[in-house]
Amino acid sequence: MHAIVIDDSRAMRLILRRIVGQCGFEVLEAGDGRAALDLLGGLDTVPQLALVDWNMPNMDGLEFVAAAREDARLRDMTLVMVTTESEQSQIVRALAAGAHEYVIKPFTAEAMIDKLALLGLVPTGANT
Repeated sequence: MHAIVIDDSRAMRLILRRIVGQCGFEVLEAGDGRAALDLLGGLDTVPQLALVDWNMPNMDGLEFVAAAREDARLRDMTLVMVTTESEQSQIVRALAAGAHEYVIKPFTAEAMIDKLALLGLVPTGANT
C-alpha cells in the first residue's frame, strides 16, 4: 500500500511517515498541495491514502482535497486532514469538500492508527 503525506513541516512529514510506515505503507512526501498534485500526476499508481495539512503555501489542504475530488484518477484516494484547525466549521468544510476523516494536531500515533483502522486501511488493533 502507498500513502502520501502533504505538509509544509518537514518534522510533521517525518512523524506521519513513521506512523504510516509502521502500518505497512510506502510513503511519499510533498510540501504543499500543488507539489502533491504534480507528484501524483507523474505516478502510475495512485496512493490509497493522503494525509493532508490544511495550512500550507501555494495550495492549502482544502484546495488540494477539492482538486483531488475533481480528478478522476485521484477520486478513490482516502483523504485525511491532519491539521491544527479545530473549529467545528472548519471540520465541516473539509468533510464537505471530500475529506474522509479529520485528525487534529497534536495527536498520538495510536489515535492516527485508530483513525486508519476506522477507515479500513489497517487492521483494528494494529497499534505498534
